[in-house]
Amino acid sequence: MKLIFAGTPDFAAVALKALLDAGHELLLVLTQPDRPSGRGMKLTPSPVKRLAEAHGLPVRQPLSLKRDEDASAAIAALDADAMIVTAYGLILPASLLAVPRFGCINIHASLLPRWRGAAPIQRAIEAGDTETGISIMQLEAGLDTGPVFIRAKTPIHPDDTAATLHDRLAEMGARLICETLPRLPMTGEIQDDACATYANKIDPAETVLDWQKDAKLLARQVRAFYPARAELLGEPLKIWAARPLLFTHNAPPGSLLTADDEGIAVACTQGALLITELQKAGGKRLPAAAFLRGAPAFRQCQSLVANRK
Repeated sequence: MKLIFAGTPDFAAVALKALLDAGHELLLVLTQPDRPSGRGMKLTPSPVKRLAEAHGLPVRQPLSLKRDEDASAAIAALDADAMIVTAYGLILPASLLAVPRFGCINIHASLLPRWRGAAPIQRAIEAGDTETGISIMQLEAGLDTGPVFIRAKTPIHPDDTAATLHDRLAEMGARLICETLPRLPMTGEIQDDACATYANKIDPAETVLDWQKDAKLLARQVRAFYPARAELLGEPLKIWAARPLLFTHNAPPGSLLTADDEGIAVACTQGALLITELQKAGGKRLPAAAFLRGAPAFRQCQSLVANRK
């Protein structure tokens, strides 16, 4: 098919590579403008732009499709069969949705109508969902409300992080979009709006662990935000891995209960969070045992644990 592709991060680049490998003709690639990145804040192209340029594909990077009339006119002039959209990051104006022959088709990382919106992978883990998947859907004016052509499921394993689930779903999405295109036109399944949930964009403030919460929720947040953030003994830390401990204690939330090679146990309102991998500002990501060798203040904490289950 003759396709337009709109996407920005690694998740989208996996799909673009699959479409190229399948022999589709990519008429145009849309991606977000280059962003400052790294310590030098050098303008850096998106993964999708890097892949597109490596294959000699034309690339446009409008700040807004609603306000960029030239970009909209260029899209309309291409006579594309479909526009494939995934993790693009910009809203498509309604005037563009029906321009390609088969419209605009989205690769969405959830089992719609569950987790419509910007952060479906993280929200599924945070909520404790046991499965998620990919939905290939027709874009319409509403937020992820269009009919769904194909869904595919995958379990969310107890040790899945946003990173591991992202990679698995990216491969699933790439495979499914290639399976869907030869079957067009299709009639999609209408979503039940009453069952919809919304995956709001992650606010940086959310990634700071609140010790007043249940340890089981905090462990899911570590996996979802990957890393989460916390402050212990006055030191800001990134928390890369942790698991909940179910035992009783009388310590105030946020107190250190134990600090040994097994991990750093922090009191929560219910149970405790055992931090097993962490990173201090300017330091390396380390297992707890290695971290503690350079953090004597943590090792001096006395155990308050009682009645461990």
